[in-house]
Amino acid sequence: MPRVNANTDLDCPIRDVLDRMGDAWSLLVMLELSRGPCRFNALRRVVDGISQRMLSVTLRHLERDGLVNRRVLPLTPPQVEYSLTTLGLSLIERVEIMRQWAVENQTAVRAARQAYDRRREAVAADT
Repeated sequence: MPRVNANTDLDCPIRDVLDRMGDAWSLLVMLELSRGPCRFNALRRVVDGISQRMLSVTLRHLERDGLVNRRVLPLTPPQVEYSLTTLGLSLIERVEIMRQWAVENQTAVRAARQAYDRRREAVAADT
């Protein structure tokens, strides 16, 4: 099977659209925005571990993809609020099923990882 290259990535809906969801922060930011509009600093406080720069880059990419709205509030000083677009909400509806699965199965996945690691350590010790 030929390897997919950058020139054909746009022909593949999975690479073209869903690669955004595979990064470290986009889904977490979108899940938080699914609770309602949020300002930048509030997002930074609730998305654990994200830097100011990474949040800014993530929001810019999500806005470019049509998943997030950016609105400047007419305040002094001006403040910016982010919210999901209709397109973003339609994605979150589908992601919610995966989020629920993750919550329900996190313990089982962790147990499987530990069992796997123990088997690998036992094999390594035998060699």
